[in-house]
Amino acid sequence: MSAFEADGWARAQAMPAKEEIRRVRRLIDRVQADLGDLTPEDRAQIEQAITLVRRSRTVMIGIPRVGQPLPDIRPPRTLL
Repeated sequence: MSAFEADGWARAQAMPAKEEIRRVRRLIDRVQADLGDLTPEDRAQIEQAITLVRRSRTVMIGIPRVGQPLPDIRPPRTLL
């Protein structure tokens, strides 16, 4: 039973507060309203920047590249 309680507690802690969600939604609404006031040239520049950021994020979010381990080129030690 305690495992199920922990899941609910963890879920509640991971979720943003309702006020945070409201603030983000208001911010999105303001940005969308301001986008309507832009010239077509400005909108095109913003869309180009968004495309560039999204493209780079998909590369960064993908599987990390791990290089091959470097070979050990040190000669073996001899005992005296």
